[in-house]
Amino acid sequence: MIIGIDLGTTNSAVALWDGEAAQLVPNALGQMLTPSAVSVLPDGTTLVGQAALERMAAKDAVTQLSFKRYMGTDHKLKLGRNTFSAEELSALVLASLRDDVAAQTGTVPTEAVITVPAYFNDKQRKATRRAGELAGLSVRRLINEPTAAALAFGLASRGEHEPFLVFDLGGGTFDVSIVEMFAGIVEVRASAGDNRLGGDDFNAALAGAVRARLDPDGLLDRLNPEHARALLLQAAERTRRALSDTGEAELALTVAEQRLATRVSAADLETAAEPLLRRLRDPVVRALRDSQIDTASLSEVVLVGGATRMPVVRKAITRLFGRFPNSTVHPDHAVALGAAIQGGLIARDGGLDEVRITDVCPFTLGVDRSERDGRGGIVSGLFTPIIERNTPVPVSRVHYFQTMGDNQRRVEFGIYQGEAREVSGNVRLGAVDIAVPPRPAGDVQVDVRFSYDSSGLLEVDVSIPLTGESRNVVFVDEEDRKDDAELDRRRRALAALKVHPREDAGNQALLARAERMWEDHLGDVRTVIGQWIIAFQSALESQDHRAIAQAHADLAARLDSLDAEMPL
Repeated sequence: MIIGIDLGTTNSAVALWDGEAAQLVPNALGQMLTPSAVSVLPDGTTLVGQAALERMAAKDAVTQLSFKRYMGTDHKLKLGRNTFSAEELSALVLASLRDDVAAQTGTVPTEAVITVPAYFNDKQRKATRRAGELAGLSVRRLINEPTAAALAFGLASRGEHEPFLVFDLGGGTFDVSIVEMFAGIVEVRASAGDNRLGGDDFNAALAGAVRARLDPDGLLDRLNPEHARALLLQAAERTRRALSDTGEAELALTVAEQRLATRVSAADLETAAEPLLRRLRDPVVRALRDSQIDTASLSEVVLVGGATRMPVVRKAITRLFGRFPNSTVHPDHAVALGAAIQGGLIARDGGLDEVRITDVCPFTLGVDRSERDGRGGIVSGLFTPIIERNTPVPVSRVHYFQTMGDNQRRVEFGIYQGEAREVSGNVRLGAVDIAVPPRPAGDVQVDVRFSYDSSGLLEVDVSIPLTGESRNVVFVDEEDRKDDAELDRRRRALAALKVHPREDAGNQALLARAERMWEDHLGDVRTVIGQWIIAFQSALESQDHRAIAQAHADLAARLDSLDAEMPL
């Protein structure tokens, strides 16, 4: 049994494939959502979920929420006298969900598919995997949250879909993915997001906007700041949720046995949240631009995540896309259900049709480089992308470099993940170095190839064509290293991609045909064929398989048309 877990910033959920459909598993309170909250009592007892959430405003510094935002960092979170990492607290939530499944099925699950925001980087993904291991679960796969939601949406509708956009606004993160479904394939075209934007931020914005009129006498200022903040945020969340169903609600809390209250309107929330609503636009624009799809070509805008229930968010989405979004998928349940479907696919459950998921690389992968500045100096620490973000995976790309100095003996490349122009703003994954023959600057070429798969395996090959010297480094989760056979299988799959598109037999044959027809013609026709050849060669050098496939089809069609015009 492989369970599917939506490990959320605010709430988490677990589901399993029962042979016919994905089913959510309720917790001990009969609820489908478990708050991602952990609390420690004075006697050391640990509480998880709703019980921990209820203690948040009652006691100081004993409850932690939203710790998912610190996944993959060194940030420590204090609970009483002890400190914890984000993955340690997440492990407690995962263990609670595991126990809920055991209580319902009578079997303790040991394997899981866990969802992560599409925009989680390598360190955040590895931290999530570690959290699963700490909870006693073998993490069979990490799946992007919008991809999981798309899987749930697609199987529920049982149809093929033109490109649609998954708009996933949860408690602490925001993801956008553009997805197509056809012939049993779920293809992610592009993803973008903001790991610091979610329902929690709307709560904070509302609390900040009303605090002065809620508490004119400053009673909250007499409390421990963390306690005061907890009281305010809990009250703001209750009010925000109420405003999803009504145009006005009361925001109230009790301080030192004195009740503080004020009326809040939907307009108040919209005004307070205006900066946050503006931030929703940028990831949408980036995903559309990267996928080269415009809003008019989208068949649906699918809402996922509890924060999309807010009328102010739905109004903003409607304005942004010029249409009403699709809310047929339960926004709180879709991600967990999709993770359970993925678990069923991994287990090859007979009740599931074969579905293949193609994802994209969420961040750009590349190396550091140096450049001459035109005044004799050298600028170092610049980022050279090798696999651009939103490239379909698995993928293999090569980039060419030259030595910078005369008689240079070695070249070292730092391996980075991110979007910043300078590598200092990106995540360093490691490094690889190689010896080079001493020659004048620029005389030695260094080929750097990156190969990357959907499970996060990155293989870096550095070679010197002049000497045949090469180095190979693999960046992979430690958990994956334990299974040598699986790791070898994945590396063999990537090896099949390590052929430059210009060396592909089909592409070479088409180029040879085009060049032969160039020789057969004269004048303007020869010129046009030459332009076709240059366009195709440019597509080959891009190493973008989608662009190459389109360029191959275009050139073949043009040559066929020209052949048809030739007299016998």
